[in-house]
Formats: sequence, C-alpha cells, structure tokens
Amino acid sequence: MNNNAKTKIGACGICCTTCGLYVKKICSGCNKTKEGVEFLKRINANCPVLECAVKNKIDVCSKGCERFPCNRFKNWPLSKEWLQMYKSRLKGGK
Repeated sequence: MNNNAKTKIGACGICCTTCGLYVKKICSGCNKTKEGVEFLKRINANCPVLECAVKNKIDVCSKGCERFPCNRFKNWPLSKEWLQMYKSRLKGGK
C-alpha cells in the first residue's frame, strides 16, 4: 500500500480501499456527487448510503447525520455488532 496516497473515506465511513466496488475496480473511490450516485446506478451497483448522503449534503454519515445509524446500514457495509456498539455508546452505555 502506498502510504503517500490520500486515504479516501466513503459516505458510509469505511475506507474506500476496503469496499468491494473499489477492490473490483468498479469505483475509484466514493464520488460524493449526484454524478457519482448516477454512475453507480447505471452500472447496477447502487449505493443507498451514498445516495442519501449526497441528497442531504453529508460527507460522512456518522459525523453529519442525526439519524445515523439508520436502516440503510442494516445489512451493509457495517456489521450489526458494530452498529449495536455505536448505538450503545450514543446512549452512554458500554
């Protein structure tokens, strides 16, 4: 891995280099624009997380959205366990 390369973070909050679309060279990194959303739709690789983030002008969901984590994260890209831990911490639990 090139340590000098700028790390790309998707709207979902994961590093783009761990995303299947990026690994398979379908996507060159989360293009957080309407054009990026439309491109993924055209190649049948729709990302509802990105679509919502662009619509609501949010860069990274966990940093800018009051509804995070929402149902768009139910099955992907974050694990159910991670989401439960996140919700617990928001409530001040362990």
